[in-house]
Amino acid sequence: MTTQEVANRLVELCRAGDFETCYRELYSPEIESIEPDGAALPYAKGFEAIQAKGEKWQAGIVEMHGAEIGDPICAADHFSCTWTVDATFKEMGRMKMEEICLYKVKDGKVVKEQFFYTIPSQA
Repeated sequence: MTTQEVANRLVELCRAGDFETCYRELYSPEIESIEPDGAALPYAKGFEAIQAKGEKWQAGIVEMHGAEIGDPICAADHFSCTWTVDATFKEMGRMKMEEICLYKVKDGKVVKEQFFYTIPSQA
């Protein structure tokens, strides 16, 4: 898959809320995930660590009010998209989070993801 094809499929699956298929189909077993300093899980490496990170994030949500992912923008082996989530979290109450997601693709798989957003306690 090209970077554009991976990007389009990732956005399609995320819009459908099908994160498990996204991980299985598009992510490299050696995936790296980086969050901003101060995040609950700032770094994870490997498929199992990414899944655990996702499960922890989902477990912290009391109610999802809405989410929107923007269309991907591709350049060579990278793509980015915006992501907005409106949710009520166990620890922080209801909040709207906006972030930029950056992905690196190698051999048709996502090998690195990095998220840029302001940590609520640092806003």
